[in-house]
Amino acid sequence: MLALVSLTLGIGLLTAGRRLFWLFIAAVGFMAGAQLATRVWGSSELNSVIVGIALGLVFAGLALFFKSLAVGIAGFLGGGTALLNLAGFVGLDAGAMTWVVFFIGGVIGIALLSQLFDWAVIFLSSIGGASLITQAIGLPDFAGSAAFIVLIIVGVAIQGKVLSEEKKHV
Repeated sequence: MLALVSLTLGIGLLTAGRRLFWLFIAAVGFMAGAQLATRVWGSSELNSVIVGIALGLVFAGLALFFKSLAVGIAGFLGGGTALLNLAGFVGLDAGAMTWVVFFIGGVIGIALLSQLFDWAVIFLSSIGGASLITQAIGLPDFAGSAAFIVLIIVGVAIQGKVLSEEKKHV
């Protein structure tokens, strides 16, 4: 069940994370909630999905009504989650340093979102989408890392092309 939700959200983020900003924010909430439920509380898959969906819905509401606050929170959680996933993909087990890695990623995420909003959302949503897809598929180490990188490139290319076409028409 978690794999299907992750795969669906991952494809949405990879292809339309910037255009559907609320989806990006909701997916960040889902990823953070599901990971926290699993890593911190050791929850079952069903509980992780429920916590993820609940936090995702809260974040979607924030994105619709309080965009600036949602951008800051999503930047922090998205950057933190992305850095944790990147650390895991390159074989670094954060262990006791998990919160430090998450915090550093969060600060980077906030900085990216506030300075380079469109491209930051494209990049972070591509990383988030690639993370969700590769985790859902469950590829082995090298194949998973290679697929992760390729999916990020594909997501940035798709969303970057849409952004440049939108800017041509403005």
